[in-house]
Amino acid sequence: MALPHGFEVDGARVTWRGGGETLVVEPWGADSVRVRAALKSDVGDDDWALLPPADATHAGAAVTVDGHVATLEHGRMRVVLTETLLHHEARGYLVARCHLAFHDAATGRLLLREVDPGGSLHLRARDLRPHLGGDLAVTAAFDPVPGERLYGMGQYQQHVLDLKGSTLELAHRNSQASVPFVMSSAGYGFLWHNPAVGRATFATNRTEWHAGVTERLDYWITAAATPAEIAARYADATGHAPMMPEHGLGFWQCKLRYWNQEQLLDVVREHRRRGLPMDVVVADFFHWPHMGDFRFEDEFWPDPAAMVAELRELGVELMVSVWPQVASASENYAQLSRGNLLVRADRGLDVHMAFEGPSAFLDVTDPRARDWLWRTLRRNYGEHGIRLFWLDEAEPEYGEYDLDAYRYHLGPAAKVGNLYPQRFAQAVADGLRADGDDQPLALLRCAWAGSQRHGALVWSGDISSTFDDLRRQVTAGIHMGVAGIPWFTTDIGGFHRGDVTDPAFHELLIRWFQFGAFCPVMRLHGDRLPYEQVTAADGSRRLRSGGPNELWSFGEDVFEVLSRYVRLREALRPYLRDVMRAAHEAGQPVMRGLFHDFPGDGRAWTVDDQFLLGPDVLVAPVLRAGAAERDVYLPAGARWTDMATGAVHDGGAVVRVPTPVDVVPVFLRDGALPHLVGSTTAS
Repeated sequence: MALPHGFEVDGARVTWRGGGETLVVEPWGADSVRVRAALKSDVGDDDWALLPPADATHAGAAVTVDGHVATLEHGRMRVVLTETLLHHEARGYLVARCHLAFHDAATGRLLLREVDPGGSLHLRARDLRPHLGGDLAVTAAFDPVPGERLYGMGQYQQHVLDLKGSTLELAHRNSQASVPFVMSSAGYGFLWHNPAVGRATFATNRTEWHAGVTERLDYWITAAATPAEIAARYADATGHAPMMPEHGLGFWQCKLRYWNQEQLLDVVREHRRRGLPMDVVVADFFHWPHMGDFRFEDEFWPDPAAMVAELRELGVELMVSVWPQVASASENYAQLSRGNLLVRADRGLDVHMAFEGPSAFLDVTDPRARDWLWRTLRRNYGEHGIRLFWLDEAEPEYGEYDLDAYRYHLGPAAKVGNLYPQRFAQAVADGLRADGDDQPLALLRCAWAGSQRHGALVWSGDISSTFDDLRRQVTAGIHMGVAGIPWFTTDIGGFHRGDVTDPAFHELLIRWFQFGAFCPVMRLHGDRLPYEQVTAADGSRRLRSGGPNELWSFGEDVFEVLSRYVRLREALRPYLRDVMRAAHEAGQPVMRGLFHDFPGDGRAWTVDDQFLLGPDVLVAPVLRAGAAERDVYLPAGARWTDMATGAVHDGGAVVRVPTPVDVVPVFLRDGALPHLVGSTTAS
């Protein structure tokens, strides 16, 4: 006797039940579906990153059931659910399975499918394995797609463009931002919608996504013809970045650290005296008495309101550093601890980091903590006119990354920890919006899916001052853009140990500065040598400062080059405004791989040392010491004008160009931005 199928259809939502598993597949935005599965429970509806889709995007979606096969048709996406019922001889009872395959309905091409049970192997494509007494370990396994290339996943410190063959930790660290969205050259985008610590493996024999501690399987997949369309679908699903405010388009000045009010003002005054553009200046960490006080220390910053007023007269915004650590010596520790607003260590001492004294992290997964943070920032900074916040340590950076040792309001860090930077950004964005600012912007060292909708500008962390590290930032920026985080920047010159007196560092700084001039945000920062010691009036120690880090700090020859590029950045402002608008309205990355705009050019998918700033500016940064020339690939389908010389080249070819220290190869597409031609030629 034929057994009935296990499908339930509710509009375009398909539910399958069997073997204790509940599986739900449903439309979730245009050409996209969401897949969830749970054991002996409903699938739930966690809003980690995905936003509720507009009902209008699901018009025309339909499900048909033919025997033990259900098919969901939704725009370009076709999902085939195939149920198998078999008597498992080794077990001695009936086993029910449901296999998923995803197709491009426009072409009929298979996009992705779960691994097959493999006959006697009895493989599980969806392995929901219970922990004794609680949650699940979940693995989703898919067959490899022949010939595909993979991009995205956030920021990992490796110079790898095509992620096929990589295995990646799904966890945050200082200089690592795990954003679990991958785009395939085969025509799909895939979001692992789970903030648990885990891993993603893109092997030649299978793709696997794994969450170590979770309640369910949850992912989202979209089908589209081009990378630009995939980016748009993903932004619709997880949120669009706000429009970048005007002060985000120019040059940002920063160092570790301006340690008093007059020092910071003097730098800005000198910048203006020299006729140099500047939009933002940054007051870095330990401008406060204790970690977690979230205010200026009076001795060193006696009149913040007057400081902000003078900066505004000079056309400069002030950004202040905010760390989420609260020292046990902080004036706020007792209140936050008693209110359960701090992360809790599940074992051992409740100390999460000990930099400049023992501290614990604010639990920003708790809405009460987010509200407290914003009220405190508004009171101690906002009343002085400050509206820009540098949300450092956003991973968060534990003294040891023992992520199974900490517990948040939303659950154990092993289960929800990757959500932390997104909710940290949300705390400030919600506060700014409530106060009438619809263009929130915060600088963070980390991000997760959906962070972009909270105005997260992500920088690549505390990397070293080496050419190897510079090379890694090119691929990091491309992958962050694919992963839906369009606002990306780096510490120009690297963070660790650049010596302002070293000619080798001068060369690196110039090359990094040239790269930074074409990043989504241009920000000079670093912990320079030699260090400067800081003491209070009573002789007590304060955290040291790094060496000078202004454009004129490295000698006149270096200054001449840097000043030229900071002015070039200012000339790019109208173009950058348009590119930022495309990020805001259409979800397009600002810094992007060549494949984004030239998907029909096979070579464009492999170029790992160049990028596009928007659609029209191709940048080939100099990434090796002493390089007097470099090869540049110009994608097919356009003509390219060398910004340094005005020479015009057809696409689809490699050109070799000279790279004296004052020139970075930049090519303009199809005659775009003609006023910039010659901007980087030697004076």
